[in-house]
Amino acid sequence: MSSVLRASEMIAVGADLVVGIDLGGTKIAGAVVDASGTVGTIQSHPTPAAQGSSAVLDAVAALIRDLTTPLRRDGFRQILGIGIGTAGVVDSHRGRIVSATSAMPGWAGTEVAGGLRTRLDSLFHEELPIHVQNDVDAHATGESWVGAAADVKSALVVAVGTGVGGSIVIDGSVLRGSRHVAGEIGHLPTAGVGELVCSCGRPGHLEALGSGPALHRRYLALGGMTGCADAREVVARASQGDSTALRAVEDSASAVGRAAAAVVTVLDPETVVLTGSLALSGRLWWGAMESALRRELIDPLGGIPVIPAMLGNAAAVIGAARGAWDLVEGRRQ
Repeated sequence: MSSVLRASEMIAVGADLVVGIDLGGTKIAGAVVDASGTVGTIQSHPTPAAQGSSAVLDAVAALIRDLTTPLRRDGFRQILGIGIGTAGVVDSHRGRIVSATSAMPGWAGTEVAGGLRTRLDSLFHEELPIHVQNDVDAHATGESWVGAAADVKSALVVAVGTGVGGSIVIDGSVLRGSRHVAGEIGHLPTAGVGELVCSCGRPGHLEALGSGPALHRRYLALGGMTGCADAREVVARASQGDSTALRAVEDSASAVGRAAAAVVTVLDPETVVLTGSLALSGRLWWGAMESALRRELIDPLGGIPVIPAMLGNAAAVIGAARGAWDLVEGRRQ
């Protein structure tokens, strides 16, 4: 069997597969995924973001070729679809990027589905369905399919790392919104953030205090050691008793908790799932976040489960693949 699938022996030879791709500003990761959510070995390429959208689509197409070409030699039936989870606001119906940050120059306006079809036309025997969605929505879809939220009908998924993202899953489907930004908790006006400026340029949004870089800036603004490199080091210093680091972690994590409580109050989901490098950085951050969340909730909501994600870096790949499977199954009906 090909090394592409060696790490996931549960995928049976003869199985139909789709490709799931997690497309970020620094890395493109992907794998083949079967209809049960079992994922093959994840491979990755650097994202040539600085070279523009055409180069990024070329790199995605190259990764898809790397993932699928060996399968023809190994007894697998066929690739039925492609799913993409990508940074940016995404029109999933059209497979198009509505807007994007400076981390992906020229990405806004890119026809992702159309561009990939053109690049992959000679690789497959027929035009494959291609589903494109936001990367946090893909992460949430993966967790709701085979991860932490697999046994519930509704979930708020919050991702806290370099930025703050959110997604709302109801009956296994992501709520997209009429303008494709449902769940964007990072831009929720949040108590305690004050006049700190968000990445969108507006003051008072959650991401201006809740993200990893914002936590690091908060620590320095409070008088922390200038040699401290990043949020990971701030959390480490907090765990060692650095009082300034402890306050910075408390401020940042509590902002996330308050914002999550606001969304929970409006939507009343069954559970809240937290993911991302900062959210999973340890008990200090988690304790401050959850305490702030529960302080804000009215009594009927007070017992809502708040749980960590399960799938790690595979979540967005699996969720992107779920989007492709939905298109495949829709064609079969």
